[in-house]
Amino acid sequence: MKRFASGLSKCWIDGLYLCLLPVALLGLWWILCAMGLVNAYLVPSPQKVGSAWLDLLQRGELGRHIGISLYRVFGGYGISVCLALPLALMFHYSPRLRKLFHGILEFFRSVPPLAMIPLLILWLGIGEASKLAVIVLATFFPVFLNALGGFDSMDGRWLELSRSLELGFFRHLRWILVPAALPQLVTGFRLGFGYAWRALLGAELFASAAGLGYLISDAQEMARIDQVFAGILTIGFLGLLFDALFRALAKAISTDPEDRNWGANG
Repeated sequence: MKRFASGLSKCWIDGLYLCLLPVALLGLWWILCAMGLVNAYLVPSPQKVGSAWLDLLQRGELGRHIGISLYRVFGGYGISVCLALPLALMFHYSPRLRKLFHGILEFFRSVPPLAMIPLLILWLGIGEASKLAVIVLATFFPVFLNALGGFDSMDGRWLELSRSLELGFFRHLRWILVPAALPQLVTGFRLGFGYAWRALLGAELFASAAGLGYLISDAQEMARIDQVFAGILTIGFLGLLFDALFRALAKAISTDPEDRNWGANG
C-alpha cells in the first residue's frame, strides 16, 4: 500500500512538472493578448483559438482530419519499421552487405524527403501512395540507424553468454540482442515518429484534400489564423500523447532483470 501511495505521489509530482511550463506559457500568451501587446491577427488570443478548436471538433472536421493524418502516419511509419529493423539486423550480421549498400543508403539519407515530392507525385500520383512514400523516406533512417547502432553496441560479454548457453538465433534475438539494443531502438522509434509528422504535413501541404496539413494550409488561405493555431496545437498534443505511449510501451516490454524476471520463460 505504501509503495502504491509513493508511486501515486510521484506521478502527481511528475505531472505537475510537466504542466508547469505549458501553463506558464499559456498565462503569458493570455496576458500579452489581453494587454494588446501583440497583433491580434497574427497571434489570436487563447480564447479565440479555443473557440476555433471547439468549432472544428463539433462540426466533425477536426476528427476527420486527425483520422486521415493518423492513418497516413501509422501506415508510412509501419512500413519504415518493417523495412528498417530486418535491414539493420542483416547489416549487423553481414559487414559485406553493409559495405555494398552503404553508398546508396548515404545518398538517399542526404536527400530531403520533401525534395522528392514532385517526383513522387509524378510517379505515384496525388493519392495516398505518394504521401506514404514521403513518410517512409523521412522515417526509415532514424529507425534504421538507431537499430543498427543498438545491435552493434551490444556488450561482448552478453554475446559470450549467448554462445555458452548455445542459444539459437531467435532465442539470442529475443533474450540478448533486442534487450541490449532496446534503449536505442526506442530512441529510433520516437525520432522516426516525430519525422513522420513533419513529412506528412509537408506532403499534405502540397497535394491533399484532407488531413491536418491541409487543414492548416486551407485555414491560412482563408485568413483563419485561429484555426492555424488550433491545427498546430492539435499536432503538438498528439505528438506528446504518442511519445508518452512509446515510453510506456518501452518500459512495459523492458527485459532488464531489475524490472522483470526475463529468464523465467527462457
